[in-house]
Amino acid sequence: MIGIISFVGFTALVAVISYFATIKTNENTSDGYFLGGRSLTAGVIAGSLLLTNLSTEQIVGLNGSAYKDGLSVMAWETLAAIAMVVTAIFLLPRYLKGGLTTVPQFLAKRFDVTTKTITSGLFLTGYVVVLLPVILYSGSVAISGMFDIPTLLGVSDQSAIVICIWGIGLIGSVYAVFGGLKAVAVSDSINAIGLLIGGILIPVFGLIALGDGDFFTGLDALVNTHPERFDSTGESWQEVPFVTIFTGMMLVQLFYWGTNQQIIQRALGAKNLAEGQKGLLLASFLKILGPIILVIPGMIAYQYFDGNLASSDLAYPELVRAVLPKPLIGFFAAVLFGAILSSFNSVLNSSVTLFGIDIYKQHINPQAPEKTIVKYGKIFGVCLAIAAMFIAPLIANAGSLFNYLQQINGIYSIPIFTIIVVGYLTKRVPAIAAKIGIISGSVLYIISQFWIGPSRVEAALEKAKAAGITDPQALRVVEADAYPHFLHIMAILFIANVIIMLIIGKIKPRETPFVLEYTKQVSIEPYKYVKQFGLVICAIVIAIYILFAK
Repeated sequence: MIGIISFVGFTALVAVISYFATIKTNENTSDGYFLGGRSLTAGVIAGSLLLTNLSTEQIVGLNGSAYKDGLSVMAWETLAAIAMVVTAIFLLPRYLKGGLTTVPQFLAKRFDVTTKTITSGLFLTGYVVVLLPVILYSGSVAISGMFDIPTLLGVSDQSAIVICIWGIGLIGSVYAVFGGLKAVAVSDSINAIGLLIGGILIPVFGLIALGDGDFFTGLDALVNTHPERFDSTGESWQEVPFVTIFTGMMLVQLFYWGTNQQIIQRALGAKNLAEGQKGLLLASFLKILGPIILVIPGMIAYQYFDGNLASSDLAYPELVRAVLPKPLIGFFAAVLFGAILSSFNSVLNSSVTLFGIDIYKQHINPQAPEKTIVKYGKIFGVCLAIAAMFIAPLIANAGSLFNYLQQINGIYSIPIFTIIVVGYLTKRVPAIAAKIGIISGSVLYIISQFWIGPSRVEAALEKAKAAGITDPQALRVVEADAYPHFLHIMAILFIANVIIMLIIGKIKPRETPFVLEYTKQVSIEPYKYVKQFGLVICAIVIAIYILFAK
């Protein structure tokens, strides 16, 4: 009961603070609703970026990966810092100079409206079919298990999941649809504080448990019992082989932190370029500390449970249940709920933005006043949320959530990133090249990862088992050698699509070179120390890899 009271109390506190922080924001204009009135400051941007990124599918999934492979999976976190530095220095100045509300708006200016519409459609499809349902389902599993909802309400496990899905979905919709970006960003910032505190408590109590009551004894045991698991350079058969850092990993990070609407929308709402850059730099520095929450607990769980858990995805929830003092479970559940809610309402808010600006205003009612655009954006958001709530229970049959997300997102992430990069770095590549690039990138990735790859892997595994190979690690090596890692495939397709677009640009260039105009929406005077701090952050990341390299 104490846990439920603290859970409800903390959640209500966040809602009240968000309400009073946004009560004076004009939500009847596009800038007011979609970008928080272009008034977001560095601290709010950094907090919102971190909380938007963190949710149960990552907290549970990445710790599960660390349980299996050790420290090498930290690449998903540490390399994000470098991607945010690149975004702050190179991409954000161009976004704010063009006065963008959505990333696809740039594609309309650089190429044409059709390219923008295709991109917005890909984003929205990915959000409603994959990302929103996964967030709802994984979050509901965590909350249902933490509070034992089936026993509390006297319902089946599946019914409890459905109840939690609709509860999270409805509360998230209120924030995102009726509060706009500023309500989302403010609630994110408050929850970020709670998540950092709660997230750090798990490895602290875990190490204390490993050391039989002594933190430093536990730390010594973690480092020295399995020193090979503290290698920052992953093997070829592991989830993040070291060489992928130089191929598709950085492309995925640059797409996610530099062009993904649900993320970059926070920086687009900055009151000026300097605040946006400071927000990204602050978030990038904090991201370096991410493995403390998202990797170390999984490594502690491996040692605490002697590697005997039935599934690696159980590592985090089982560790929480085993080491966290009972009075703190309610607070941690509230923090985790905040992370779930943050990711859900952030994606939903970005979907509303994409529909309102890029589809409704562009194709349905070009003459609509801004109040009408916001109104129909909200209606679309409600429909999207309801659709996601119906789809979410079906995710139970999707297998590993983390791998499912990474693989499916590749269908649109690299093609979109490709045309944005070529669009900014060239002036004469025509719109037809962008259309061919985004369609060919998506189709070739689908063929590679969902047709050729699985058939090659299946054949290799059957051959290995016929030869008497049954050891799980040996089979992982066979699987890794059968077909290139999906991050390598992304890099290959990125290079291929860039070449295709450049060839088309050479054969049939634009009649006039593209020029990015300054709309004067906000000041684009950069933060004077952005490059210096960016170099420091990159140096820290490189030093971490050198320090932990075998």
